[in-house]
Amino acid sequence: MSVTTVAELRTALGVGTLYADAVLQSVCDAADDVLLPFLWKNQQPIVAHGNVGTVGTLYFDEDIRDVFYVGQSVVISGAGTKYNGTKTITKVGIKDFSITTTHTSSNPKHTVAPFGIAAAETYADYTTIPAIQEASLMISIDIWQSRQAPSSGGVSIDGFTPSPYRMGNTLLARVRGLLAPYLDPRSMVG
Repeated sequence: MSVTTVAELRTALGVGTLYADAVLQSVCDAADDVLLPFLWKNQQPIVAHGNVGTVGTLYFDEDIRDVFYVGQSVVISGAGTKYNGTKTITKVGIKDFSITTTHTSSNPKHTVAPFGIAAAETYADYTTIPAIQEASLMISIDIWQSRQAPSSGGVSIDGFTPSPYRMGNTLLARVRGLLAPYLDPRSMVG
């Protein structure tokens, strides 16, 4: 479910039934794609994996001993069909953990590109937090307006200077004040 619903976006835009739900839903989904990766979640990027028989090992770039534990159920995504899905951790090392995989072949450790994700239990439901909802709606409106008027800025009368591109690097910056308490410190590098 998107943070911004089709009904909320339809009301905010004042478009009534002029556009199909699927068109508006694609805008809501795009806003989630922009916003959600920056929010703090109980997950770690998987940088490599390998397996011996049905024992798969997932590797990380940082110490995970305080994040994951033996017996914990995690959702693996983006790591290949042998590893993806809900898995139970059978062994935890400093920068790796083991799970049972669905294949019996053996593969050496190799890089996962782009990185996969190991997600543990989530403690926050961002769809219920008003500041996140507002930020998502604002991003959805910006995306919609950029679709309808691609230049989507104006030209000032006195200097004929075009305004910045609406989908540029300031898209998330315009809502960062709403998001500040919920941003993942790892997403703010650079």
